Amino acid sequence: MSVHVAIVPETIFHIGNFPVTNSLLTGWVVILLLIVGSIVFSKRIKEVPGKIQAGVETVIEALLSFLETVSGDRKTAERFFPIVATLFLYILLSNWAGILPGVGSIGIKEIEEEGTKLVPIFRSAFSDLNMTLALALVAVLLSHFYGLTTVGFKEHVGKFFNFKGPVDFFAGILEIVGEISKIISLSFRLFGNIFAGEVLLTIIAFLVPFIAPLPFLGLELFVGLIQAIIFATLAMVAFSSFTKAHSH
Repeated sequence: MSVHVAIVPETIFHIGNFPVTNSLLTGWVVILLLIVGSIVFSKRIKEVPGKIQAGVETVIEALLSFLETVSGDRKTAERFFPIVATLFLYILLSNWAGILPGVGSIGIKEIEEEGTKLVPIFRSAFSDLNMTLALALVAVLLSHFYGLTTVGFKEHVGKFFNFKGPVDFFAGILEIVGEISKIISLSFRLFGNIFAGEVLLTIIAFLVPFIAPLPFLGLELFVGLIQAIIFATLAMVAFSSFTKAHSH
């Protein structure tokens, strides 16, 4: 018996010609849970909050205050709070869903030349580089969209293409390189931490099952939270920086 950890997500089924992988399926389940949960919660909001509503409001206010310190002012934090909070919740729940019992261990057996391989039905969404890259592209492209709609086309594009002098031109090139590196950094940071955690839990569970993995499960809960905070923070920095006019 051997431990099988694939860096490439496995395809579970197809919708037409579109392959649905186990990591994508987990992402869809998390999205569905977020949609259903938000609809149910929104219908139960009361003027006099109960314990659950009061707890949620406390978390929202704490997150909003944190984003205010990141962006520099309350107005900017409130403007981008919906999208940043959505990114935070999606990443957090996806990370935590990846360590639930059955995720990565319940699957379909496939017979290969080397033997039988278990293909998990569900797998941590962000152990797939495609998922983290897509999320990074969404965050970066949104930051440019907000920049274009806030400071205007000329002001925003002028940050990257400036022909007033050699120094300004070179600074613009560095800004372009910085945006490309931002996509790479966001995607690989999240992927690396989540995939490494998946490998660690798989190996520990294989070598010493039941009791030994428990401390590592707690560690992965913490890592999942930290990664969600880091991504949300960097997204807020990108959104707020491009919506403020820069000096020429």
